[in-house]
Amino acid sequence: MYSQVLCGLCQNKEVLRVGAVFASGFIRAIRFLENNWSLLCKDIRNGTIDTRITDASVRGAVMKILRPDSELADFIEAECNKQSWQGIITRLWPNTKYVDVIVTGTMSQYIPTLDYYSNGLPLVCTMYASSECYFGVNLNPLCKPSDVSYTLIPTMAYFEFLPVHRNNGATNSITVPKSLNGKEQQELVDLVDVKIGQEYELLVTTYAGLYRYRVGDVLRVAGFKNKAPQFNFICRKNVVLSIDSDKTDEDELQNAVKNAVNHLMPFDATLTDYTSYAETSTGQGHYVLFWELSFNDSTPIPPSVFEDCCFTIEESLNSVYRQGRVSDKSIGPLEIKTLEAGTFDKLMDYAISLGASINQYKTPRCVKFAPIVELLNSRVVGNYFSPKCPKWVPGHSQWSNMN
Repeated sequence: MYSQVLCGLCQNKEVLRVGAVFASGFIRAIRFLENNWSLLCKDIRNGTIDTRITDASVRGAVMKILRPDSELADFIEAECNKQSWQGIITRLWPNTKYVDVIVTGTMSQYIPTLDYYSNGLPLVCTMYASSECYFGVNLNPLCKPSDVSYTLIPTMAYFEFLPVHRNNGATNSITVPKSLNGKEQQELVDLVDVKIGQEYELLVTTYAGLYRYRVGDVLRVAGFKNKAPQFNFICRKNVVLSIDSDKTDEDELQNAVKNAVNHLMPFDATLTDYTSYAETSTGQGHYVLFWELSFNDSTPIPPSVFEDCCFTIEESLNSVYRQGRVSDKSIGPLEIKTLEAGTFDKLMDYAISLGASINQYKTPRCVKFAPIVELLNSRVVGNYFSPKCPKWVPGHSQWSNMN
């Protein structure tokens, strides 16, 4: 990353686009620049590369580009030294036309941060793909992130679709099994038979040999290009959190967090990243949300504001969760734990140390692996609980909605 950023700065007038696969990865690169710009300026000024870059081939490639340039170093130093980093992308790379990142699904939480750093440059989601195969493309790449839809290319793989039945906000299973049962096989539809507005789980049969592989993505049919269906990415199918009979999926959790962070706006604070954990080791199980915040103001946030955030999240969750809180008493008050700055960078570093790809890495929206939970808990700076139970009306549960 150091070498890529260094080359990008050396050729700052030639850069026409910036980005990464996922929005979270690109924001990590900007934070890396925030932490290392003085070293980068030193290398540009002297025409050298930091001794910590030890790979000979990387050093050789960089030195083909790098030349001593004190004027450029002064310019970068002046921009990075300013109190505000708003618009830093267009300030350092003035010819940048757009930011090429995926901002659909839970990546949408990073849109305000990207807009801040880029001065509102277009956020372009060009393609839809996974480790298993490419799926399709966005035929209108300059559309708003909320309007992104992907047209699946039928020669990429053989696509099949399993209808998703939502019960008051939660998808119809806790995990995605590897194989289909008999009923599911009968429900499968081909690409030409999907219906507009319906949500489906995507299955692929690939040239590499995967047969009816459950990708785990939930898509909604948004429309058609000629006769080709176009899909909105909704969420991952796996339920993120569950204590008792409650099932909270990624999409529902994202919407609940989005509602809650509105309480932080008066304090000029933003949510950098978050994950969650179902705490069941002590007595009454409850949801725990780990939040890392960034502050543009020195005004402290009162504990009552975080308590309001907890309550807002609970109010935003489905009725089965609220029944567990209010009537069954099987779920305890939701808890928010605030974290030290840089915690999610350390989480990413840990995942990469275990073999994860930096290009494919996404912050997990639920953690269960004990070492990760321990890492997060070791960096907690504050914890807050929902002060009261959310509203729940008897007879309006998930199960009654199924009748």
